[in-house]
Amino acid sequence: MASHDRYFRELWEGKRRSSGDRLLIALLLPWAIIYSVVLRLRVFLYRQGVLRSFRLGAPVISVGNLSVGGTGKTPMTVLLARLLIASGKRVVVLSRGYGGAAGGEVRVVSDGSRILLSPAEAGDEPVLLANSVPGLIVITGSDRYRAGQKALERFQPDIILLDDGYQHLRLERDLNILLLDARRPFGNGWTLPAGLLREPLSAVSRADLVIYTRSNPTTAYPELPGIPVCRSSHRLSGVVSLAGGPLSPFSLFAGKTGVACAGIADPNAFFAALLQEGLMLSATLSFRDHCSYDKAEQDTIRQALQQTGADYLITTEKDAVKMVFIQDLSIVAYAAVLELEIIETGVLETEIEKLL
Repeated sequence: MASHDRYFRELWEGKRRSSGDRLLIALLLPWAIIYSVVLRLRVFLYRQGVLRSFRLGAPVISVGNLSVGGTGKTPMTVLLARLLIASGKRVVVLSRGYGGAAGGEVRVVSDGSRILLSPAEAGDEPVLLANSVPGLIVITGSDRYRAGQKALERFQPDIILLDDGYQHLRLERDLNILLLDARRPFGNGWTLPAGLLREPLSAVSRADLVIYTRSNPTTAYPELPGIPVCRSSHRLSGVVSLAGGPLSPFSLFAGKTGVACAGIADPNAFFAALLQEGLMLSATLSFRDHCSYDKAEQDTIRQALQQTGADYLITTEKDAVKMVFIQDLSIVAYAAVLELEIIETGVLETEIEKLL
């Protein structure tokens, strides 16, 4: 499954250009056009009021993207939550809870002081958000308006963050943040299934602020007339042990070899970042996005550790919250901590100040 996901991501990003790849894209284009037309019609019906949008009794900031995974939505939500809580605001995050056993049911993952649900129940990203931001309230539900109503009734938040909410038009938002990967913001330009876009390019016009992720101060990016733009950079700041403890530098692994595993949208980007930090990896294991780490994945990890004689296992924070089985292995395991930094901080601060 992971190799299948990797193939299509490379195809959609234009990295695969053989005659067979081009033929596959050509076969998928009619379906992409139909999909795009349906999405345009959906947006039109919301704008005309045929499909209803609802407003909550608190300001809503949405963080989302146009592409399939991998633009940094969760780190951006963490950054915003920390910023708002530090300014004295009571913050709730509304998440879909993808992969959780609760399905679309409205559930409280964290009440701001305790985490009430496991990753298996709530999904990996809601639990990661709750773990990453002390004091953050996290609620899941497929209907984010109903989830928001529960948040208002029970917690009276000052502000609501809508995680991965760009396509959730049922809930009105006061600040619509769109994340685009600066390296390839629109992939090959096509929607699913011929490209990685969830919506056609016209959807960019709904954004109140565009943030180009995985940038640096010299990164060039497409201008978007009438829409404020800023850039952000990703970096791995260190590691934390899955057994608990403080953040440690990557120099901890000097002279040691490890096995890296990831069940995210773009595992290769994670492995490349580890190599840039100087880690020596004897094996890299790619699993499907939102992998639940059942017996098959556990066996694959055990086998890789045994065959390579690795000194440690390293994974992402999103994967780490689901890897309770690690305590049964005679190996030390770590999560690499990903941090997002805004380059043009004034642009984001201005938009938030206008909202508040």
